[in-house]
Amino acid sequence: MCSPSATLTVWAGSWLAGCSAPDDVLEALHAWAPKHTIAAGDPVTGGRTDLPWSSRGNLPGTGVMALLKVIRETMAAPGAQLRLVLPVPGDVRGLPIGTAFAADAIEAEEGMLIGVPGTDGTGLIPQWVDDDTLQWTVYSTPIPLDPGHDMALGEAEYTMREAVRDAADALMQLHTTALGGSDSDPRELIEAELADYSRHDYPESIPLRARRILDTADHVAAILTVAQREPASAPTSASAIGAQETLLRPLWDAIRAARLVAIHASARPTT
Repeated sequence: MCSPSATLTVWAGSWLAGCSAPDDVLEALHAWAPKHTIAAGDPVTGGRTDLPWSSRGNLPGTGVMALLKVIRETMAAPGAQLRLVLPVPGDVRGLPIGTAFAADAIEAEEGMLIGVPGTDGTGLIPQWVDDDTLQWTVYSTPIPLDPGHDMALGEAEYTMREAVRDAADALMQLHTTALGGSDSDPRELIEAELADYSRHDYPESIPLRARRILDTADHVAAILTVAQREPASAPTSASAIGAQETLLRPLWDAIRAARLVAIHASARPTT
């Protein structure tokens, strides 16, 4: 699983569909951190949710069971949806632009929206307090009426299969343009990255095709992570730096798009 927000989105969807228990959701979150807390992002949200208010440098919080309570209550509205967001500068699909949630989600590069499109709902963003604690901040935020187009699952699966080859080619090219060598075996480094992803379980209710997409996206991400890290560990030429930008950015964009498709297919209440 690529992020705490992705884990919460897919496991909350399974729980709300009656395919997983609350304890299953909490166990999946604990793979990220042994302690999770939840707090409101502003006084208004705090009053609406009865949660303590969190601000920069001031991180109170309450127990993680309150996180499930917020999700359940927001999803009780007819037509409510769970939506994962994985924004980066230049790609802010799915965000309610101009909101505090959007600004903080871009900084965190992840978040979760809950509610009926076109109405006011709830946003969640995880923030690391320390190595053992993940704080979930709750936002009152509009839910975009048009969150952006998701690819079909078949298209996403094909895109990820092609991306494996393209990522391997990029890794090879970046290693040939880097000045100085690395004694590390890229295959071992990629396996280590994949092992980190594999710590996180999927609910049994996840569609098989969505699972394949997520697994392949993790594989591509592991290759790209190694491709970015290894040339940077030694002096690099201008051509190596340019190759990183040209080769890797489109692949990272494809990974984000495929992950969103797979997570949203897995988080639908009818799944």
